[in-house]
Amino acid sequence: MKTNIAITSLSTISPLGNTPDAIWQNYLSDESLISSKKYNNQKYFVATIPNELRNEIELLRKSDIKYKALDETVLLAILVSRQAIKNAGWKAGDEFGINIGSSRGATQLFEKYHQEFLKTGRTATLTSPTTTLGNISSWVAHDLKNKGPEISHSITCSTALHAILNAVAWLQSGMATQFLVGGSEAPLTAFTLAQMQALKIYANEEPEFPCKAFDLSKTKNSMVLGEGAGVACLEIGNSKNALGYIEGIGYATDDLEHNISISEEANCFQNSMKMALQNTDLDEVDAIVMHAPGTIKGDSSEYKAILKVFGDQHPMLTTNKWKIGHTFGASGMLSLELALLMIQHNQFVEVPFAEKQTPRKNIRKVLINAVGFGGNAVSILVSK
Repeated sequence: MKTNIAITSLSTISPLGNTPDAIWQNYLSDESLISSKKYNNQKYFVATIPNELRNEIELLRKSDIKYKALDETVLLAILVSRQAIKNAGWKAGDEFGINIGSSRGATQLFEKYHQEFLKTGRTATLTSPTTTLGNISSWVAHDLKNKGPEISHSITCSTALHAILNAVAWLQSGMATQFLVGGSEAPLTAFTLAQMQALKIYANEEPEFPCKAFDLSKTKNSMVLGEGAGVACLEIGNSKNALGYIEGIGYATDDLEHNISISEEANCFQNSMKMALQNTDLDEVDAIVMHAPGTIKGDSSEYKAILKVFGDQHPMLTTNKWKIGHTFGASGMLSLELALLMIQHNQFVEVPFAEKQTPRKNIRKVLINAVGFGGNAVSILVSK
């Protein structure tokens, strides 16, 4: 890293809540926030945002006639973006960059319009503009009256961390001094859930923990979907209000064998972690927030990659997907939130059913991993 990149604010909405205190208290509990719900008359394990936060989404939808036709991914992104810039001391109308992506984009709205088309042969006037991927950043920019660049992208489950990569490049180039980055996902629809089930990776048993992310002894896949959004404010240089600093970034892609492939020892993660850590002694890394989606191959390959990079004396390992499910494009930002909270409280959040690990005295540097379909891996190192 040529210059320090400060994380001056982070705001999320997820099954954990939307305030730092509530989120941290939920992390201190060993209880999963995953429950069973019916979609198209079939039961699925899912992690949903609390009802009071869903009420906030509906209030936002009704607050402006232009927001009435927007997808929930956009409304979630607007809510967290408003809070993030407020916490960072930015103002509406300031010139800052925006890069908020999504894996699926306007899932709920697209499916609604498509069902209407199948029934009537016609579709609503606003179908196209409200279901494009660029819809998220452009509406956030509209809401915040932003004058800077606005970017949207989808790199499946590593989308949010790729937004950080992109922003760091802008900031270090001198083309921007502030960037709002993140991801938003509202994937809990019958069609999306059916897609995950068709891949034979979805949880279908009812133990205490439906998603056994980072349980390396599991014999069945146990991925569960969740919903949420998260954004962070990044600024060039040091800041007295910084929640933490980005010390290293890394990225890599596996050679594709098939559409959801990842190599046996996650070569993509090995390379992304090495890149992020190239200026850091390995023993300085105290914890890793793993991608760990709850699938047999996904969890084990990432673990093997960590062993390849760090050896047996690896940092403490954790993930949050056993608690809140996999939020696709937003997941990397929720993992970043967990990393910053552990640094702030100097306390490791373990996976309750995972093998006990040797505790570290302090948590000063945490590595965050994310990977999407096709082995698009990103690793971000953050520090106090």
